[in-house]
Amino acid sequence: MKSRYLGWKSIPILVMVFILTACTGEIRPSDNTKKEAVKVDAVSSTSSGQNTTDVEIRPAVKDVELLTSKGNQSLTATLQHGKGFSLYVFENFTFNEATGRLSLSSNPEYYVDIESLPSEDDLAQLEVAGEEELSQIGEVFNYSGELVEHPLGFADLYLQTSGEGGISDYIVWKSESGAAFLFRLHNPKGVEASDFAGPILVSLSTVQSE
Repeated sequence: MKSRYLGWKSIPILVMVFILTACTGEIRPSDNTKKEAVKVDAVSSTSSGQNTTDVEIRPAVKDVELLTSKGNQSLTATLQHGKGFSLYVFENFTFNEATGRLSLSSNPEYYVDIESLPSEDDLAQLEVAGEEELSQIGEVFNYSGELVEHPLGFADLYLQTSGEGGISDYIVWKSESGAAFLFRLHNPKGVEASDFAGPILVSLSTVQSE
C-alpha cells in the first residue's frame, strides 16, 4: 500500500469531480445543519422530579446550495433515519434504513454503505481490514487526515483504490459529537459519476448518531 498524507488535493484526478460537485461553504455539518436544542421532559412533569434533557432537533427538510458543473443549484434534502443514526438525503437518492445503504435512484450501482462503529473499535484493525478489502480491486492509497476542500473535512481513516469498475473508498469518520462511522463507497465509471459524487459526500457529512 502506498501512503500519501497530502490531503484532498493529492487525490487522483478522477476523484476531483467530487470538488466540482460539492459545495465549499454550506456542506459541513456545522454550516448546513444548524442545530436547535430544546428542552423536553425525560418523564412526565407530574410523575417525577427528574431534570429535563437537551435533545437536538433537526428540520425534516432542508434546501442546500451545491456548486456543480452547471453552476449553483438548490437541492432539497430530507432527514432520514438508519440504525442508530440519521442523515440528510437528496432527491434522486434512495436510502435503505435496514441496510444503511444510500444509492443513486437511477442506478443503484452507485452507492455508499453506512455503518455505526462501537466506540471501542480499533482503528488499526479497521485499517488492516480496509486494505485487505480494497486490495482485491487495485492499489490502495491512504488519504487519512485532513481533507482539503472536502465535505467530510477530516477522516481518521481514508483508504481508496480505483480500477476498471471505478473508485472505491473505505472511510472511518467521526461526527461533531465524536460518534464514529464506517463508509464503504463505490463510484463506478460512467456518466452518472458526477451526479452521485457531490451530493453523496454532502449527505455523509450530515450523518449523526441518535
